[in-house]
Amino acid sequence: MCGIAGWADVGLDLTREVDGVERMVRTMACRGPDAAGIHVGTHAVLGHRRLAIIDPEGGRQPMVGPAEPDRPAGDRPAVVLSYSGEVYNFRELREELRGFGHTFRTRSDTEVVLHAYLQWGQDFVRRLNGMFAFALWDEREERLLLVRDRLGIKPLYVARLGTGVLFGSEPKAILAHPRFRARLDSQGLADLLGLMKSPGVTPYRDIEEVPPGCVAVHDREGLRTERYWSLGRQPHEDDLGTAADTVRALLEDTVSRQMVTDVPLCTLLSGGLDSTVLTALAARVQARAGEPPVRSFAVDFTGSEADFKASDFRPERDSPYALEAARHIGTDHRLIELSADELTRDTNRDAVLRAHDLPYTFGDVDTSLHLLFRGIREHSTVALSGESADEVFGGYAWFHDPAVIEAAAFPWLSRMQLITPELLSPAFRAATRFEQYRADRYQEALGEVEHLPGDSPSERRMREISHLHLTRWLPALLDRKDRLSMAAGLEVRVPFCDHRLVEYVHNTPWDLKTPDGDPKGLLKRATRDIVPRSVLERRKSPYPTTADRLYEKDLRARTQALLADRSSPAFDIVDATELGRMLDHPQGHYDTQLRRNGLETALYLDRWMREYDIAPE
Repeated sequence: MCGIAGWADVGLDLTREVDGVERMVRTMACRGPDAAGIHVGTHAVLGHRRLAIIDPEGGRQPMVGPAEPDRPAGDRPAVVLSYSGEVYNFRELREELRGFGHTFRTRSDTEVVLHAYLQWGQDFVRRLNGMFAFALWDEREERLLLVRDRLGIKPLYVARLGTGVLFGSEPKAILAHPRFRARLDSQGLADLLGLMKSPGVTPYRDIEEVPPGCVAVHDREGLRTERYWSLGRQPHEDDLGTAADTVRALLEDTVSRQMVTDVPLCTLLSGGLDSTVLTALAARVQARAGEPPVRSFAVDFTGSEADFKASDFRPERDSPYALEAARHIGTDHRLIELSADELTRDTNRDAVLRAHDLPYTFGDVDTSLHLLFRGIREHSTVALSGESADEVFGGYAWFHDPAVIEAAAFPWLSRMQLITPELLSPAFRAATRFEQYRADRYQEALGEVEHLPGDSPSERRMREISHLHLTRWLPALLDRKDRLSMAAGLEVRVPFCDHRLVEYVHNTPWDLKTPDGDPKGLLKRATRDIVPRSVLERRKSPYPTTADRLYEKDLRARTQALLADRSSPAFDIVDATELGRMLDHPQGHYDTQLRRNGLETALYLDRWMREYDIAPE
């Protein structure tokens, strides 16, 4: 996994503008600690930071390929690739390309991606199975392609600058360019704070996110976005048994593909269904290859056994289930335990802010996740994680709540919000039309859903809810996982995001996804022979949070200090009076988590606007 950055402008000679791109590339060092490189051309400068995963010696970047190999070497226009990600079917593609006469100097998937473009042109991206975000400059056409994977696993941003564009894996790369000035886009901030993740939208004026499943094209005609993949509706003829067998086969194939690496690999094992399935399948791959047991990692908090209080939101602790799953599967299991002192330390909170480049945090959840990744990185470079299983198979509680299903709103907002509308300042709510904007984005998202004529009303509704999660909720979770892991130099792979699996299960009728009303029942039937019974029967429990009162005390103190500084730029967004009221501790874990999220968001808004010197509109 890597970080990319660069500048393309067909109207400028950029050979004297390398310093700006070098600044951009330096911000990507956390994503690529192993190597750095820059390719300088007349109208494009592409930079790269590398985390070496496959073919450490041969996969150096940016990678240059001759566009016209029959011409003399000094007279060949080049195709240049700065690539971040993994293409899991690169071996099959390499053999197919060899059949067309291509030769390869390395074992890397990067070289396969480059030759695939040379063979098939822009449509080559449809052949790729993986997680990726990359820039490809074609000197023949004076054209830049910015390509992002189907589900948005890997991030990619672009900003217009004069007649050209800047791009980077994260906003910080673009913000580092000396000609770019960070300015607030209030509507984009409302989108982020509202947990809507509208495709392409950011809280930075003039910075766009390349939407999942899209290619941003920049040439002499300007910048435009072209979609190559969307989540469509196809007939499904399989019965439950066949569907379960198909899911199992797809999972076995994708886990096997995603375990290809030249560096140490592990799994994240929480003791929930999703992580246990992946760990069990990974262990089988290791065993067949005659390799040592797979490593697994879990997180817990100091004193959690004594401090934990069960609730409907979080009914059980993870650790006992993770340990039981590890014993059942036979993993080399390790627990990373975190203290309240680590969670409240300024350096760790700041690391989360800089990882996101956004005022986006779930507080101690994000801090502990980043610290978990840092701990894992001491032992492994690649980890498998269970993101998207709940979105794909319908695992969240609100998928099964009639009131939420009937409501004309994003379903997750019934349980999870960064900030409630009441906590926003009246001026910000009015300027952004916050509630109406959220309602409009909801209707816009519904308009993307495809149905078949024979779909019943209930099937149509559950397909809408599934689509909303895959296109508006999952991208936020994937972005969070990518930023917090890559800030630790750890690559996290997400097998449940394989687009073949997502397409198949999305088109599976709801009653087959949840047979007899069992949440994720299809996944359970597909994997019940490899998962402990206790895990199969376990209730859904989200990522853990600390119950240590020291964390609560620290959060209150930080909020009080913020309230004492009425010059904070955060109070252009947050209502100070309402923030003061939120210091009172409501009853119930769900209410407590909402309150915590609100306080944390106010604090991170203050730090973000100061840290990045966000200029008002």
